[in-house]
Amino acid sequence: MTEPAHPARLSAVDATRGIALLGMMAVHSLPEETTPGHPSVAFAIFGGRAAATFAVLAGVGVAFMTGRERVRPADFRATAAMLAVRALAIGAIGLALGYTDAELAVVILPYYAILFLFAIPLVLLPTWAVAGVGLAVAAGVPPLTHLLQPHLPEPTLLNHGFLYAATHPVNLLTELTLNGEYPALSWTVYLCAGIVIGRLSLRRLKTAVALLGTGVALAVGAAVGSSVLLNHYGGLTAIWSAQPGSVLTVPETTELLNLGGDGTTPTSTAWWLAVAAPHTGTAPDLVGTTGSAMALLGLMLLLGRVVRPAVLAPLAAAGSMTLTFYTAHIMFLNSDYDVYSPDAGYWLQVAAVLVVGLAWRATAGKGPLEALVTALAKRAKQRAARPVLEPA
Repeated sequence: MTEPAHPARLSAVDATRGIALLGMMAVHSLPEETTPGHPSVAFAIFGGRAAATFAVLAGVGVAFMTGRERVRPADFRATAAMLAVRALAIGAIGLALGYTDAELAVVILPYYAILFLFAIPLVLLPTWAVAGVGLAVAAGVPPLTHLLQPHLPEPTLLNHGFLYAATHPVNLLTELTLNGEYPALSWTVYLCAGIVIGRLSLRRLKTAVALLGTGVALAVGAAVGSSVLLNHYGGLTAIWSAQPGSVLTVPETTELLNLGGDGTTPTSTAWWLAVAAPHTGTAPDLVGTTGSAMALLGLMLLLGRVVRPAVLAPLAAAGSMTLTFYTAHIMFLNSDYDVYSPDAGYWLQVAAVLVVGLAWRATAGKGPLEALVTALAKRAKQRAARPVLEPA
């Protein structure tokens, strides 16, 4: 029997998601650099980590949707229908945002749609096997992508709409899965981590402590390991030695090392796989950002035990409707209404999501897009669960 839902646990998960939302908004709205090649404070904190936290929490959500346990074969048809329709709905919302400028923000939703499709076979696995898949992806997919990249279509790194999806489906699927800004195959690490975490007893103190401690260890260990490989075993020297034959200029190489990439790294040398910069899709990047997400969730679970519910309520409310707020955020950045300075525009959005989130949750409940996606997924699950009538 699964553990019943617990308001404090769900509030902490939503609050974690709320922080990730504010972090992603900061990455999009505030300057990335203070001086060329040097990240701003906001980017140093949230760059790569906010998006990874969203993906880990997507896995936690999948675990919650599937009863926090391995799905039985008898229930698989209905569960697969639910996840597939959820993926299609989220993907459609993402493609509807295809008119937006990727220079302002690359829309993550089509990549998430692929992740939800990847979740379909994972929910059949026992927890230890899901963890094993995550470890295998972290170790194997970065070098595999490194080898495949020269043979793949060049990613556009644009926000594509329905027309591009209809006319270039293979290119779009390749970009979403392998070499785009948020490549779903590599990001399966986050999905697996989230499913494993979501199956834990999140009400227990030792679970929160374990998440915090393990997360910090992974984040610090990935950063230290990368630094040792680059600075003490010749990795950085090899990268700069290969730079003349790379597709990147010297400033672009510096920027990638300090600020991160666009989902993958150059293939000029395998030493690129040792970097831990955001959105490089390397093992240190994937492990380190997974650790950050785990640590943040553990911290929020601990805070949820010691502070009044009202303290986390604004973050939890915003986090309960991130699909709606993320979509509104992308639309705002690409509208004529964004006439503010970066700082003013960011804090205006923060105030809006916290205040509107509280008001909406107190009156209407689910966010509008969340309600739509949930209704479609629930209907698909119910239809798929109906017994199949044998022909007479």
